[in-house]
Amino acid sequence: MELWDLYDRDRIKTGEVSERGKAVPQGRYHMVVHICIFNKQGELLIQKRSQSKALWSGKWDLSVGGAAQKGDSSWQAAQRELKEELDLDLDFSQIRPSLTINFEKGFDDIYLLNLDLDHHNLHLQFDEVTDVRWVNEESLHEMINKGEFVPYHHSLISLFFELRFKSGMFVKPLT
Repeated sequence: MELWDLYDRDRIKTGEVSERGKAVPQGRYHMVVHICIFNKQGELLIQKRSQSKALWSGKWDLSVGGAAQKGDSSWQAAQRELKEELDLDLDFSQIRPSLTINFEKGFDDIYLLNLDLDHHNLHLQFDEVTDVRWVNEESLHEMINKGEFVPYHHSLISLFFELRFKSGMFVKPLT
């Protein structure tokens, strides 16, 4: 059973928890994190969601994503999700989200990282992620149009690509 901390509208923990799969009460919110990993060619690493996932099964999605679990801070959730889904260890303790998006039932902290890595060497958690690959912005927009990718707004995807090299938006410079 996965438990989530609940927050008020000002993002202050209420002391209440919710169980994954149950409705978040009115006026309460939960935290989600997403990580977008870019390489030095400006491509985004995307993942194919497992067929067993409740939402968007079999669709391509951003590099990493998931709900913060009870007791997680944003950075702890990001660090845990990166390890769980792609088996990558990265210290997030000094990394802030690049942006936060409010959605109906929560907050989505987005981390934009520049990491050059060989996606063939990743160890995927196959009950969540079945494949990964690099794509450029144009290809990603085409995938959204074809229904192959989780239906993010095109402007949001373009914003991720635009912000990837802005000050404070990356872990380390690419060589």
